[in-house]
Order: sequence, then structure tokens, then C-alpha cells
Amino acid sequence: MVVNVNREAPKLWRKISTELFVEISLLAENWKYLLAGIFFQYLHGLAAHGIHYLHRPGPTLQDAGFFFLPELGKQRAYMSESLFSTIFCSFALWTFHPFIFQSKKIYTVLVWCRVLAFLVACQSLRIITFYSTHLPGPNYHCREGSKLARLPPPQSVLEVLLINFPRGVIYGCGDLIFSSHMIFTLVFVRTYQIYGSKRCIKQFGWVLAVIQSLLIIASRKHYTVDVVVAWYTVNLVVFFLDKRLPEMPDRSSGSTSILPLTNKDKDSKNKEELQKLTDINSVGPTD
Repeated sequence: MVVNVNREAPKLWRKISTELFVEISLLAENWKYLLAGIFFQYLHGLAAHGIHYLHRPGPTLQDAGFFFLPELGKQRAYMSESLFSTIFCSFALWTFHPFIFQSKKIYTVLVWCRVLAFLVACQSLRIITFYSTHLPGPNYHCREGSKLARLPPPQSVLEVLLINFPRGVIYGCGDLIFSSHMIFTLVFVRTYQIYGSKRCIKQFGWVLAVIQSLLIIASRKHYTVDVVVAWYTVNLVVFFLDKRLPEMPDRSSGSTSILPLTNKDKDSKNKEELQKLTDINSVGPTD
């Protein structure tokens, strides 16, 4: 048994080194896309902070979700954040599972390139919508009488660019339609639905997304319309954008190519295979 372990250990390390080399190669080729997607997360936060300066508190709007769902209150507002953190961390760990488990079906770098593309598209639409119409925030710190409901004019450019971190991120107001938490949640669940392998986890992910939606409304962090718009917008954006992006290769297929094929590449590859078959068939049997 000891001999077998000693024999398998070098093979395992070589395999891990090979997988790591593949991911580093993909990172070297796609770092610009990853960096652009990460930088846009800052721009999205900057836009959300900017709308806070324009926010004007007012009476909470009539909302069907507020009528049917009991209010959790300030003491239980952490419930939605805890569930969101669980979904976020679980998805992040899953994207890095090829470095730990033997069943490798995805490329970590390519998955995050795709996820960031989905997030950028959805967040761009979100910025347009909440700057188009300003609504009074239903959250407790955004209501009339709260010191955080209005932001005084900035004293310097740095105050705006630094987003008053982390207070400005946690206690934002005005960035309502549509929910940013639901963008991340649905993008993660939808991505696992496409590239994940466990059916039970896919179903459980959608259940968590529904629970997350209800908790956001019950916590009075968003109106029901913010959650509803997020559900159909994010799913439509991911559906159409996934069709336009290059095809994701399956890591478990044993393909020697680590890069996704574009439609043009796939057409040329099909033509080459067809030409080979034609050449073979054109060679008749020798007499």
C-alpha cells in the first residue's frame, strides 16, 4: 500500500501542475477581460454612491410584497445578507473546485470571464434604470428622519471616488430598480445551471434564489418591483449573452484545445473534417 501511494503521489502532483499551468495560460490570455470586469464593479459602486446624493426620502410607496410578507425589522435584516454571503462564497468555491477535486468540467478563468460579462451587462442596465427615475428608498436608513437618507454635497473629489467606503456601500439609498443582490444571485445560479453537473444542487440553487427574493422584500431593502424586474432581466441577459459568447469547452472531454471556439472557428473545423471525409471517399479500392 505504501508503494502504491508513493507511485501515485508524483502523478498527482504532475497533474495538478498541468492543470495550474493551463489556468495560468488562460489567465495570461484573458487578464484584460477579467480586469475590465472587476474595474466595472467599482464603476457600478461609484454610480450607486452617486445616486445617493440625488436621493430624496419620502413616504414608502404602496407595495404588494410589503402587504403579504411580514416585516423582519432591523434586528433580522442580517438574514438576507447572510444568505447572500452563503450563495456568493459557495459559488466562488465551486469555480475553484478543479484545483481540488478530480472531476474537472470547467475552466476557472473562462467561467469568471463569462460571469463578469453577465454582471457588466446587467449592472449597466441597472445604472440606466435607477438614474432614470428616482424613488424614495424603503430601507430604514433611507426614510425621512434618518441622517443617512440624504448625503450632503461632497467636499472633495476623493470623497466621491472613494465611495465613503465601507459606510457608503452598506448604507446606500436610491439605487433601487433593480436589485443588485438579485443580479449576483441569479447570475451565479444561472451559471451553475449551465455548467454545473449536480441536478440536486441546481434545484437547491433556484430555491435559495426564491428565498433570497422574499427576504429582500421582507427586510424592506427593495420594493417588489426591484426583485421582479431582476428576475426576468437577468435571466434574459444571461440567455442571450451566453448565445453570443464563444462556446465554453468541456474540461472533462479530454480535448487538447483549452480555448473556446468561435462560430467561425467551428465552421472552419467542420469544413476541414468534411474535406477529409471527401478525400477518403474519393480514393477508390485498388485493383
